[in-house]
Amino acid sequence: QAQLVESGGGLVQAGGSLRLSCKATRWITSVFNPKTMAWYRQAPGKQRELVASITSARSTNYADAVRGRFAISRDNSRKMVYLQMNSLKPEDTAVYYCNVEPPENDYWGQGTQVTVPS
Repeated sequence: QAQLVESGGGLVQAGGSLRLSCKATRWITSVFNPKTMAWYRQAPGKQRELVASITSARSTNYADAVRGRFAISRDNSRKMVYLQMNSLKPEDTAVYYCNVEPPENDYWGQGTQVTVPS
C-alpha cells in the first residue's frame, strides 16, 4: 500500500512562492513510474479539488484557477512529485495533498498546509 508524504507548506504573503514535495515511500520505482500523479487541495468548508496532474510521460494538466502560476513535476528516480506555486493568492489557502489520478482513498496522506493571508 502506498504512503504518500507531503511537505513544503507554510505561511507566505500574497505574491510569494512555495514548492511542495511529495514522496512515495512504499512504492518501488517500477510501480511509481507508470502512475499519473496529482496534487489536490481542500480549503476550509470546501470539497477537495484537483489542482494539477502529471502522467508518466510528463504530460500535465492544471485547474483553471492555477494555470500559469503553478507547475507540477516529477522525479521518477526519487519517487517524488513537486508543485511549484508562484504568485500565490489568498484563495490558494488550503491543505494540499498528493495522490494518484483518479485518487485512491487508501493513498490520502496528512497533507501540507498552505496559508496565504489576505
